[in-house]
Amino acid sequence: MRNRVTELTGAEYPILLGPMRFISLGAVAASVSGSGGFGQIAGSGLNADRLRREIRLARELTGAPFGVNIPVYRDNAFEALEVAIEEGVRMITTSAGDPNKLIKRIREAGLKVFHKCSTVSMARKAQDAGVDGVIASGAEAGGHVSREQITTFALIPQLVDVLEIPVVAAGGIGDGRGLLAAFALGAEGVEMGTRFLATTEAPVPEGYKRRIVSADCDGTTIIREKAMPARILRNQAATAIEQMERRKTPGEQINAYTDTFYCHEDPDKAIMPAGQVAGLVRSIANISEVIGATIREAGLRLTVINNFFAEET
Repeated sequence: MRNRVTELTGAEYPILLGPMRFISLGAVAASVSGSGGFGQIAGSGLNADRLRREIRLARELTGAPFGVNIPVYRDNAFEALEVAIEEGVRMITTSAGDPNKLIKRIREAGLKVFHKCSTVSMARKAQDAGVDGVIASGAEAGGHVSREQITTFALIPQLVDVLEIPVVAAGGIGDGRGLLAAFALGAEGVEMGTRFLATTEAPVPEGYKRRIVSADCDGTTIIREKAMPARILRNQAATAIEQMERRKTPGEQINAYTDTFYCHEDPDKAIMPAGQVAGLVRSIANISEVIGATIREAGLRLTVINNFFAEET
C-alpha cells in the first residue's frame, strides 16, 4: 500500500498512532510501527530526559520508523524538537499551536512534519507554513477537541478540495470501515487513538480498557466546553465535572480535575479520554491484531464495493 502518507512516514500502512499523553510512549509506538503502522511518541508532559529515553526504547524495540508529536504551545516545544533531532527521528507531528514557530528548525534539520488541524483555515495556514501534510482531527476524537466541533467526515473532503498536501483523517476511526470511508473522502491515511487504548500493550488501567469496550454510542461527553474542550468517557467523575462546570467560569474549568485524569485506578473516579469510536470497540486485542484486522476489513469491503459497481456497469 503506497501513497504520499506511506512515502513520508516510511510505514507499510497509512495508519498512525494517535499521540496520547503518557500513553503513546516508546513501547506502544514501537508496537504500532513494528506492526506496519506509524507509531508516535507523545511528547506532551515529557521532559527532555524522559523523551530521550522513550525514543531510545522505541528504537531498541523496532527498526521501523516512528515519530514524535510536539504540542507547539508547550514551553518545552523547542527542547523536545532538539531531542528528536539529536536522536535521529526523521518525522514529527505538531499540534496545538502555530507550526510556523518550529518550521524553520524542522527544515534546517531535514525533518518531515504533519500538523494537526481542525478547520479549513488552520489547514491553509499550516500548508502555507510549509508542512508536508495535515492531520484533520474532528469532534469525534478523544481528548482535546476544537471549540468549532466540526466532524471528521465533514472536514476531510473540505480540506482535500483546497489543499495540495496529503490529509490524514483523525477522529471516529477504529476499524477497516473507517479507513475505507476516510479514503473515499480523499484522505490518504488515518490516525487512531481510542482503538489502541483497548489493547494489551496500552499502559492504562484495565478498568479504563473495559470501559471503552463496554461503551455505547453515547458513552462519551465533552467537558470544559467553554475553555479547553476534551472528550472523555461518561462516568461519575464526568458527571461531577459537568455539574461543577455549570458553576465555574471558563478559566476555572481549565485546571479542574487534572490530578485524577486517567491514572486513577477506579474507573468511576478517573477522567478517561476517549473518542466516540469507543462505541465500535468490542474487544481488547494486541496492536498487531488491530492493524491486521483493519487492513483486512478495508480490503474485503472494498472488494464488495468494486463488485457492486462492476455489476451496475
